[in-house]
Amino acid sequence: MTKKFYSNGKLLLTGEYGVLDGALALAVPTKKGQSLEVSKNETQKIVWKSFDEKGILWFKGVFETKSLNILNSTDEQVATTLQKILLEAQKLNPDFLMEDVGYAVNTYLDFPRDWGLGSSSTLINNIAQWAKVDPFTLLWNAFTGSGYDIACAMHNTPIQYQLINGAPVIKEVNFNPKFLSSVYFIHLNKKQNSRDGINAYRKKDFDMDTFTQKLGLLTENISICDDLALFKNLIAQHEELVGGILNQTPIQQQLFKDFDGAIKSLGAWGGDFIMAVGAKNTAEYFKQKGYDTVLSYNEMVKAP
Repeated sequence: MTKKFYSNGKLLLTGEYGVLDGALALAVPTKKGQSLEVSKNETQKIVWKSFDEKGILWFKGVFETKSLNILNSTDEQVATTLQKILLEAQKLNPDFLMEDVGYAVNTYLDFPRDWGLGSSSTLINNIAQWAKVDPFTLLWNAFTGSGYDIACAMHNTPIQYQLINGAPVIKEVNFNPKFLSSVYFIHLNKKQNSRDGINAYRKKDFDMDTFTQKLGLLTENISICDDLALFKNLIAQHEELVGGILNQTPIQQQLFKDFDGAIKSLGAWGGDFIMAVGAKNTAEYFKQKGYDTVLSYNEMVKAP
């Protein structure tokens, strides 16, 4: 019998960087995510295969069951990372992978690996479901991060997310402004390493409490905003606030000064997706500039 698990991808609309330190953030689950399928066999080994959105095998690893020693793999770094997650899951549930059996495990991404929609968070949440452990604890024991991506993995509606005394507080919200048809997501044709962005943020010297409070207020206002002009203004304020902390120029001023609308970076600045709020020609504007991956809000975000 094959067990199947699924997790949503994610986009962080507000609160980037500050969400790590308790700022309130707005995030949405994406229509595309990742699935994991497990079936038992008699091999005493775990044969792990990972497939991309085109059904092409991009990773294969073979592990000993129980010990999780790596027997062979097509990518040593990926195998070591996967081993680390599975070992941490075992620590949280000592019965996990301790039967005298083997496993065939296949994972299937719905989105390109360079999109930054959460190939790691969807994997961790799927493994947590399989191992019957808490996904946030698994994330924090194996890596770092705020955990908003884990929350998106398991929620099918937009959420407000906040760490309070280190614990995740998740609130489903009805983020459905009348101008959603004017909202687009554009991939910048490069992958941003979130850990690099976080490390750079950690080195900055600023008033953390003031920063997180301002971010939280912007998140609250953006979450309930139903006026297009005000929404654009709030996005611009958010960009200026975060840009001031990072000592970076917002992406609109860098690359898209002539865009008739407002643009906001999503997640770690410098790569993956941006959000653009503009007129009907928004998609054409970005495609003319060489950005071929332009998705409307409804194409990208999972409907409740």
